[in-house]
Amino acid sequence: MSDVIHLLPDSVANQIAAGEVIQRPASVIKELVENSVDAGATTIHVVVVDAGRTMIQVIDDGKGMSETDARLSFERHATSKIAQADDLFALHTMGFRGEALASIAAVAHVELQTRREADEIGTCIRIAGSKVVSQEPVSCPVGSNFKIENLFFNVPARRKFLKSNATELSNILTAFERIVLVYPDIHFTLHHNGTEMMNLKKGSLRQRISDVFGRQYSQDMLPVEVQTAMCTITGFVSKPEGARKKSGHDYFFVNGRYMKHPYFHKAVVTAYDRLIPDGMQVPYFLYFEVQPGDIDVNIHPTKTEIKFENEQAIWQILTAAVRDALGKFCEVPTIDFDTQGSPEIPVFDPGRQVPPPQLSYNPDYNPFASNPSRPSNPSSPSRPSGSSQASSWEALYEGLEKKPSFAPTPEEGEMFAPLEEPADDSQTPEMILSEKSPAHYQYKGKYLMTAVKSGLMIIDQYRADVRILYDRYMEQMAAHTAHTQKLLFPEVVQFAPSDAVLLEKLLPELASLGFDLSDLGGHSFAVNGVPAGIDGIDPVRLLRQLVDDSGTLSSQVATLHSQLALSLARHAAIPYGQLLNNDEIENIINQLFACSNVNYTPDGKAILCILPQAEIEQLLG
Repeated sequence: MSDVIHLLPDSVANQIAAGEVIQRPASVIKELVENSVDAGATTIHVVVVDAGRTMIQVIDDGKGMSETDARLSFERHATSKIAQADDLFALHTMGFRGEALASIAAVAHVELQTRREADEIGTCIRIAGSKVVSQEPVSCPVGSNFKIENLFFNVPARRKFLKSNATELSNILTAFERIVLVYPDIHFTLHHNGTEMMNLKKGSLRQRISDVFGRQYSQDMLPVEVQTAMCTITGFVSKPEGARKKSGHDYFFVNGRYMKHPYFHKAVVTAYDRLIPDGMQVPYFLYFEVQPGDIDVNIHPTKTEIKFENEQAIWQILTAAVRDALGKFCEVPTIDFDTQGSPEIPVFDPGRQVPPPQLSYNPDYNPFASNPSRPSNPSSPSRPSGSSQASSWEALYEGLEKKPSFAPTPEEGEMFAPLEEPADDSQTPEMILSEKSPAHYQYKGKYLMTAVKSGLMIIDQYRADVRILYDRYMEQMAAHTAHTQKLLFPEVVQFAPSDAVLLEKLLPELASLGFDLSDLGGHSFAVNGVPAGIDGIDPVRLLRQLVDDSGTLSSQVATLHSQLALSLARHAAIPYGQLLNNDEIENIINQLFACSNVNYTPDGKAILCILPQAEIEQLLG
């Protein structure tokens, strides 16, 4: 029997590796930009066409490569970062495995132009599906220029299951942000389909955060800085008022490498205990500096999971550092009150005899005298000139004890009927209560209670209004009949690039809900109108919350409409604690029972319950 085990060809092995390392266009950009950073580049340009499906280009001004290095860089496990196994525990570079370029070349058409500063002429090499098509000298600037075209051209299954351009572009922006936040001293640019999406100049870390996510993030950030023998932690955390329902901007970096660490995330959340509402999240940007030998980054293909040797101790250091930053922020400064125009209050002296206040009045003063004005000297008041004048005021009140001079006609008698009629003995207490008391009752500004045939119905007023508004918004989007209320002064809202891409995807659906938005460029939008009926809600904050809630929206139109309508209904519904009169309660109940589902909200929460009459009687024994 012949042997059955054999070595796979390099092209097949590279495609297998590409399945782990290169998952989507964002993975290509991550690997290429990290290589540019390791090459010492000070300026990195990224150009993307069709969210990376058609073309990805990364240009840097780094060290460049020689002719031999350019050819060898596309071989598996060819790297300049490490030379032996011990180097894995002393990493100071982003890449080290030597798999990225080989994996990219296995599933795309690649063109590389590179030149070192010491060389007069550069090298151009073209590869398709791990096969070298050509290699020739070329005139090019110092650095490297990678052009990746037709990604996954030979893996149709992988190309077929790529998401929409908006989703893939959002992933590219996320990967790009994770790199630019680590290197504020490098100039980055990002272009998509000929449009500049980011142009990040060199600057401080706070300025880089402001450039990527907007000025509001920079204003809400608190500095964190702690240095111990075990690690050094620097960065920024948000103020408690900067908490959001869905942050998504929580970043950990270890030795310049982005990582996901739920354990450390819990440490940050613990520091905000009782400072933010439940379910809210705070953005943070925290940078760890530890000894390379105390961590292991070689446990995941994407290198986003890192093991620490002293996780528990670092957890305590991190929690203390965040609490210290919050404590400094919450310190109460000295308040200088405005004392202009205020009375001067003397200092209390317990040994000083305080005289009682002296009051002077005229016991003979008569306000009904012919001359009621007070004289200049209160001790010598004017007296009435005669008794007839003193009693003349009594004539003003003559006849009041008599009956009125008019009597209502029989037709007018109903208008002057007594306010309370004598009780009718034939009426029972239940009949009197049902006529004079309201038909519904609101309990603690949260629940609506009304009597039904089978007992007592209890309705959650917020969830009921969510169901009512959800059905209304779904009908409006289906029929395109939403009404827009124009704003007197348009509001301007600025988003992060990834959020701006998502908002552009939502613009048709938001317009069908009644929003009137216009793109101002630079990831800024003008809010010219909002859906009618949401008075009292800040349109800028509402739009931000809608985008945050829509971070994982489906590409299917029906699901997109449903999730967007639910998000808007949640923010526009009657909040807990708002007092309602009987007519408003009646209106909510009537609209609720006209909905498609009166028992549950669109996300499956119960709206009402009924306390049976038999159970009430049993409770009262």
